[in-house]
Amino acid sequence: MPNFRYSVYGLDPDRTAKASGRDVRIHPKHAREVCHALKGMDLDEAKEFLEEVIDMRRMVPLKRHKKKKPHHKGLHKWFAGAYPVKAAKAILAILDNVEANAEYKGLDIDRCRLIHITAQRAMKMKNYIPRAFGRSSPYFKTLTHIEAVVEEQ
Repeated sequence: MPNFRYSVYGLDPDRTAKASGRDVRIHPKHAREVCHALKGMDLDEAKEFLEEVIDMRRMVPLKRHKKKKPHHKGLHKWFAGAYPVKAAKAILAILDNVEANAEYKGLDIDRCRLIHITAQRAMKMKNYIPRAFGRSSPYFKTLTHIEAVVEEQ
């Protein structure tokens, strides 16, 4: 069993709560963009943002992985955007976990803010697809690690 650690150090355990999702089956590029959009938001505001992304009412701005993406007029201060629904559902589940952890620690949920949320590439699952004439080609499924930390302001 691997020993997972968080990539953020020096947190006050009385004012912070953390949660993580390991080996989640979502694209790391989508998860990175969603996490970048959520960082610094209040917990309720972040959950509302993710629910709007899942319902395809609000776009996530694509700041790094934006090649060959069309421009959209619904975005503010940015031009490329998308609706990463699967990544938003997975990150919403992790925010539910961090909210439950904060409530268990006795923190005030209304005053909690996301101070750290990140997505990192995990291992790749290798599989093979059969081709013609007895050959096969590999294809990979990428997994993602997600971490979230909230702090009571």
